[in-house]
Amino acid sequence: MPSRQHGRQYDLVVFGATGYTGKLTAEHISTHLPTDMSWAVAGRSRDKLEQVVAKCKLLNPDRRQPDIEVCSLDENELATLAKKTFILITTVGPYGIHGEHAFKACAENGTHYLDVTGEVPYVARMIRKYEGAAKASGAIMLPQIGIESAPADLITLSLASALRSKFSAPTRDVTVSMHNISGTPSGGTLASALTLLDNFTLSELRDAYRPYSLSPVPNPGAPSPPRSLLSRMSGLVTYPTLGLQTTSIANRTDGALVERTWGILQQQEQQQQQQGAGGSLPAPYGPNFSFREHMKPRNWLSGVAIHLGILLLGLTLAIRPLRALVARFVYQPGEGPSDEDGTKDEVEFRGIADPDVEGPVAERAYCRAVFRGRSMYYLTGVLAAQAASTILEDDIELEGGIYTPACLGQGFIDRLNDAGFRFETKMVPV
Repeated sequence: MPSRQHGRQYDLVVFGATGYTGKLTAEHISTHLPTDMSWAVAGRSRDKLEQVVAKCKLLNPDRRQPDIEVCSLDENELATLAKKTFILITTVGPYGIHGEHAFKACAENGTHYLDVTGEVPYVARMIRKYEGAAKASGAIMLPQIGIESAPADLITLSLASALRSKFSAPTRDVTVSMHNISGTPSGGTLASALTLLDNFTLSELRDAYRPYSLSPVPNPGAPSPPRSLLSRMSGLVTYPTLGLQTTSIANRTDGALVERTWGILQQQEQQQQQQGAGGSLPAPYGPNFSFREHMKPRNWLSGVAIHLGILLLGLTLAIRPLRALVARFVYQPGEGPSDEDGTKDEVEFRGIADPDVEGPVAERAYCRAVFRGRSMYYLTGVLAAQAASTILEDDIELEGGIYTPACLGQGFIDRLNDAGFRFETKMVPV
């Protein structure tokens, strides 16, 4: 039974439950979260919401079924919905177009908030506009809780925790590899990418993707291992344990979130030193921390092709007629691969990290996180639902503000392990 006594009508509402990712999120809630939890599915169409409820009942007839809340993107309607629930999960994107009213409603009404965006400029804008309101109301806001970019953030937390345990030392370098991502992007993901330049100015994009742009404190050092000219041109680089790597399309998206985690933890440490009080967040990563993400190619030729393909994609997104042309041939928002196709998906991340110590060490931290047998967008639903369950049932002791997945701590990772997203962290030889 959820432990939080909040006096609201619902423990949890899924807004956008008739969309592709929203349906998968509701499915996971129905089959994995507490059976007596009070919850609702929300969206514009009652008929479509009734279909979602029918599917939930078919999956688990013995649990409390979700209520239906008809709600549009209207600011007043979303404020009313936010006041009814303890936690709101919103899967309605692109967030640069549709996300702000839900974010604002939660920040101003003390409603804990989760979204699955990968739009870093949107997150930067929300931090700038609403972090003060969230702190004042007590709302715990967790953007980017889906496959973009929670896995990299949680792997980094696992690696840093392992180094603290082994060496009693902070972390220096973290490298995460998208070892295997098999699956087709949904219409929502593609729409977010194709409309990015329509929703944000070039200045916003440039500022949002700067290193440590989302961090509440600067990291003036932010060292990064040097790369040769050939490596920069080809995208190829080789790391111990991880092997051959190439450019990752998610490097700056995931990096922005990990670097915000770094800043939140550094800020907490500074506050502890000033106030002499203990903190509720994980231990800080350390002042010399750096992060990078790559992708595992089949071979050097495919690695170069991926690198050049990402450059070409960037050019395509920058030219409006090309964006419009691409949009005609891909999934539309609310659409995605079939359930049958999703069973073939596999998601695997790997990461390594070195301690920030003087002199050589014999070991480094290694983490492997794997999810199989369901769509990668089902994993997004797992991440959002289990984060909500962590807020509902665990004593996380977070004050109001805009946080990252890693701020939910090891308890969140433990829940993900139980739900099928397996994390294995250990020490390996250097």
